[in-house]
Parts: sequence; C-alpha cells; structure tokens
Amino acid sequence: MIEARELTKRYGDKTVVDNLTFTVKPGEVTGFLGPNGAGKSTTMRMVVGLDAPTRGSVTVGGRAYARHAAPLHEIGTLLEAKSVHPGRSAFNHLMALAYTHGISRRRVDEVIELAGLTSVAGKRVGAFSLGMGQRLGIASALLGDPAIVAVVAPRLTRRLLDAYAHQVLAPADAPVAEDPRLGTLSDREREVLVAIGHGWTNTEIAERLVLTESTVKKHVGRVLAKIGARDRIQAVIMAYDSGLVRAKS
Repeated sequence: MIEARELTKRYGDKTVVDNLTFTVKPGEVTGFLGPNGAGKSTTMRMVVGLDAPTRGSVTVGGRAYARHAAPLHEIGTLLEAKSVHPGRSAFNHLMALAYTHGISRRRVDEVIELAGLTSVAGKRVGAFSLGMGQRLGIASALLGDPAIVAVVAPRLTRRLLDAYAHQVLAPADAPVAEDPRLGTLSDREREVLVAIGHGWTNTEIAERLVLTESTVKKHVGRVLAKIGARDRIQAVIMAYDSGLVRAKS
C-alpha cells in the first residue's frame, strides 16, 4: 500500500505538487492522469525517495521507501526509460541492481526473457531505442519481484495492463476449477497466497497475519516453490486463476 498525506513539493516559488493526499490499495490498478507538468513524475519521485517533500509524507508498505532494507522487493519503478549508464549492457545493468539486493543471476535471466531482451542483453544500452529502453526499465522494475509496480510510461503501461487483464482478470462470476497445486499448501500458505494475490507487501502480510517479516519471507518462498511460480507475478496469476482471489466487478 502507498499512502501520501498532504504531500507538497516546491521549487523556489513554484509549487509542483500541492497538498496531495491519496491511498493506493493492494490489488488495485491506480493511474495518475494529467497534462505535462501536472506533477505526476514528481509525485512518483517522492514516493521512492528521489525527491524530498517540502511538506507532508509518503510511505510504501507502512514505511518511508528509504527505510526498507531491500526496497526493490517492495516497489519496482520505471520513471525514465533510459536513465541507465549508456556504456553498460542490459545484462550488466540488471546484475548491478541484483547485487545490491542479493538477487540471483537466475532471476536476472528471467526478467530479461520476460521483457523480451534476450537477443540484446549483451548490447550497450546507449544504442537502445526508446522502446528497448522501456523494456529494460520494466525488467529493472520487476527484478526484485515486488508487491507494487509503479510505471511512468503510458503506452507501454497500457499494453502491459491489457495483456494482464486478458490473462488474469476473468469475470468475477466465472466458474473456477480447483487447482490441484492448492492441495499442497497448508492453511497458512493459502492465506499467504491470497495476500500475494491482493498485492500486499511482505510488511503488510506480516501485520495482517500477525507474523514476523522473516517468517512471511519463508512462507512466500515455500508458496512459490509449491505452486511452481518463479516470481510474485506468476503467483498473482495463479491466485486469480484458482479462484482464491476474485477480480472486482
């Protein structure tokens, strides 16, 4: 969950964001709409600690972004499509990010494939088109298997959401067959899968299920292993496909 309270940002005598209060709830798609200069990107920069608010506060999963020990696991962002050192390859850029969070090379390879970058992973980013830069940005945002993804890239975002809707969000009244993989989960693990399906962060799962975050992390790892999901996105898809979580009508 993202919560902003009276968020304000001024540059000199210019107010870019003025007294903004909002809540982005788990399991929902939320969009910021407005013309250029309306403060959308500045708001997102404040969410992830790149800009400090002049007044007000914003938290991700109940904490300021900078206070998370491993923020890439909480929220993945794409704010600028080509904000990457042009001399690095896509693979090396992702490996550098992975190293800061103890993320495996296997996960790097997975997001490269997911973003459609396999054929260009060894090429320098400076030679990428805008579209390829956006793909690398998406791979970076998904690298930590985060509970929240925040993207400032309208056309690409629309394509991703369209694909997600067709793949995941079946009508709320559609009949759903029991997935045999659910039978391998304990009651607690089912609760964790439901929480993942709702888009809760590990911090939020811990608070709501009255568990420590280290215990939640272990449960999440076991759930992903048992259902054969390589990341949280696949777990969300299964939570919907199996009927544990229903799309809001």
